[in-house]
Amino acid sequence: MKITIIGAGIAGLTTAIALRKFRPDLNLEIYEGSKELRAAGAGLGLGANAVLGFEQIGLKDAVLTVSKVLDSFQVLDAKGKVITQSDNLAINRNLQTISNFAVHRADLQQVLLAQIPDVAIHLNKRVWDFRQNESGVQIRFADGTSTQSDYVVATDGIHSIFRQMLLPESKIRFAGYTCWRGVVDGKQDFPSFRNLESLTRGKIASETWGLGKRFGIVPLPNDRIYWFACLNATQPKEERFAAFGKKELLQAFGDLHAPIPEIIQSTDPTKILWNDIIDFSPVKKFAFDRVLLLGDAAHATTPNMGQGACQAIEGAVILGKTLARIADPKLAFQAFEQVRMQRTTQIVNRSWQLGKLAQMANPVLASLRNFALRLAPDSMSERQVKELLEVAY
Repeated sequence: MKITIIGAGIAGLTTAIALRKFRPDLNLEIYEGSKELRAAGAGLGLGANAVLGFEQIGLKDAVLTVSKVLDSFQVLDAKGKVITQSDNLAINRNLQTISNFAVHRADLQQVLLAQIPDVAIHLNKRVWDFRQNESGVQIRFADGTSTQSDYVVATDGIHSIFRQMLLPESKIRFAGYTCWRGVVDGKQDFPSFRNLESLTRGKIASETWGLGKRFGIVPLPNDRIYWFACLNATQPKEERFAAFGKKELLQAFGDLHAPIPEIIQSTDPTKILWNDIIDFSPVKKFAFDRVLLLGDAAHATTPNMGQGACQAIEGAVILGKTLARIADPKLAFQAFEQVRMQRTTQIVNRSWQLGKLAQMANPVLASLRNFALRLAPDSMSERQVKELLEVAY
């Protein structure tokens, strides 16, 4: 039985690993639209449910080896005063887990690739269209070639051609803000900065919430820092943002507390990434006979909860276990849909709402928001982690 995975991102690679582990009899192959296996994005924050998922497929230690476990996550105001924070050490101890860790996407990609040396990955194969019937699925690529498979798991991301064809009513929606991302090397990019050690070797991630903007700082292994900067926008792909470089970013975020301006100034301008923040409203169906949507293709979410990759990892593991329990992929796909629909819908909606809260531009409402969050009990963070751990692997 041949299952073709479309997309070699985190979702696709983890799916291949999970299927290889739980259904070693399957003939697997991966088709990727890019010309090379290059990890899109920079840093990645992952939660306790990702740790649990990797543990299910024997990858927990390998992933954590290239990651940085974070002791705390803070939300700060524009002057650097704490609005709210989570004590990850206490949460980890109470729940016997690792609640928050950071990894560079390229490092995670290498760990995943090392697990499936026997799975063929075909590059530069952008799907043009597909057809399915009683005997299988025919996939046609933009280069004019095609392949035939028994079943397809579409992990081709938020712009999935499979979702577009199977759910044409599902439209991308703009979250109302745009984002720049970068990684700086503490030793190479700003070796004289006085807070070097506390930044690169510390284990505290933070988000600073200004008015209609925020800036995140996440320490990575090997003295690196991943940062992101979100700014409200009136429409997607605003022309003025396309020309933003360090000068413009410093103008937009330079009024925030140190070391935010220094981090921007220290970043190689050629390595700053820019993307609008988008998702799509939760859909009502993942399984379509011989085709299954998984990961961002099924439930892309804004990055406000750090759950995009986590939900893809969950989905990959659950699909593998479902296929081990239900041999017929058609029935397994349907069972997968029933298990995953409610959880992913809740995550997508909650992340969308959190983004609106974080990007608040009205000073009066932002002040009230900060006041309310400062009054929130410490147990709230632990409760949120506990909810994420309530996944039926």
